[in-house]
Amino acid sequence: MFMRTGLNHAMSALDRPVWAALATRHQHLAQIHGSARRLPPDIGAFAATPDDSRESIEDLAGLIRQRGQPIVLMQSTEPATPDGVKRSFASAGVQMVANYPIIAQPAAAGAIRLGAVDVPDMVALTQLTEPGPFEPRTHLLGTYWGVREHGRLIAMAGERLRQPGFIEVSAVCVHPDHRGCGHATRLTALVAATTQASGRTPFLHAYADNGPAIRIYERLGFRIRREMRITRLEPAIADAQTAAK
Repeated sequence: MFMRTGLNHAMSALDRPVWAALATRHQHLAQIHGSARRLPPDIGAFAATPDDSRESIEDLAGLIRQRGQPIVLMQSTEPATPDGVKRSFASAGVQMVANYPIIAQPAAAGAIRLGAVDVPDMVALTQLTEPGPFEPRTHLLGTYWGVREHGRLIAMAGERLRQPGFIEVSAVCVHPDHRGCGHATRLTALVAATTQASGRTPFLHAYADNGPAIRIYERLGFRIRREMRITRLEPAIADAQTAAK
């Protein structure tokens, strides 16, 4: 058990969950430029800095220009847009944490663990349903579970960002032809309950305007902790052309 000061410190790390992951449990994956870090593009576009200082923002701009590829920030503060970089997407999100026990429903026992052989189907399902960034090697971040019907992957959910004491539930998605059957609820409960059984706390993110998803998570026992900012930055056109030469 955390003492209260320890708990407060651990919870505050959730304000910058990408940084917390890339500085701890996923540090072996981090691509680094100064104080800025990002995941390899074939795992994900997430990047982060430890703070919003001018030095950190300049390092982030250097990381974007160095790789010539877009990055996604997910943090509690409104990020600055560095020189030579443009903001191509910005949205409000919410971060939800499960501080109460979650019990996996018996029907979730039919879920199968997904692996490398399932990647083409996982990528296809996430491209169709758009639960958030999912790349060919995203599955390496944690354990993913899915439901197949007649061989077709129709639903999935899994683990993404990890930091001490916390694991993010992510990629919760269901094929449009199979929505309303409880797959999202059962798979989210399975991932969350497994996380809790390991002694860690599950958390997740949703767009602030995605009311149906937020209500599902609340019924399971998740509660909104705070608002988050989700921002996509990419090289300005001139920099992108230079990087391509």
